[in-house]
Amino acid sequence: MTRRELIQKTTLALGYTISAPTLMGILGGCEPKHAVSYTPVFFTDEQAVLIGDLAEIILPRTSTAGAKDAGVPAFIDSFIKEVYPKQEQERFLAGLKKFNEGTVDRFLRLFTECTLDTQVLYTNDVHKGAIKNIQDDGWAAKYKSDGWWGHDKSERPFILQVKELTILGFFTSEQGSTKVLKYNPAPGPFKGCVPLSESLKEV
Repeated sequence: MTRRELIQKTTLALGYTISAPTLMGILGGCEPKHAVSYTPVFFTDEQAVLIGDLAEIILPRTSTAGAKDAGVPAFIDSFIKEVYPKQEQERFLAGLKKFNEGTVDRFLRLFTECTLDTQVLYTNDVHKGAIKNIQDDGWAAKYKSDGWWGHDKSERPFILQVKELTILGFFTSEQGSTKVLKYNPAPGPFKGCVPLSESLKEV
């Protein structure tokens, strides 16, 4: 898969254009290793657990691999360290902290301490709220016409950043690219030397 195809498939899966840091990572050839269990290089252990839980909620294991099976948490960890500029890293960590603490008022515990059902409920609510907010303030229209750059007041919500990275990480993993996407490493058989009459029969 070429980088152009990767950008197109990720954009189609998300339903909108991918953000500048992610785009630059793709164009720059960032290829972090996909691993099911890993030692975080950017996140703390607690942050890594949260990202892993959140990625698995976004892409859970079904008849195919889930986000954790495909090594998505390790991908996100490495991608943010290697690709995101410092300001974006800090903003991402602030969003991560806010997300983790967002369950305290409703459920009296951090997101990482909640049951899976509660995590799924909260994540869905946050996602719906993010989509509603960007629709209400015209963010989607501005984004489509002008792109990501220059809209400081319309920064992408944290949950959508994680969703973007999760989908990108999954479909660039071996599991996602070969088991879920239509994968054909060698389109059609190669016959190096055949009689013309036989070639015409196959046309």
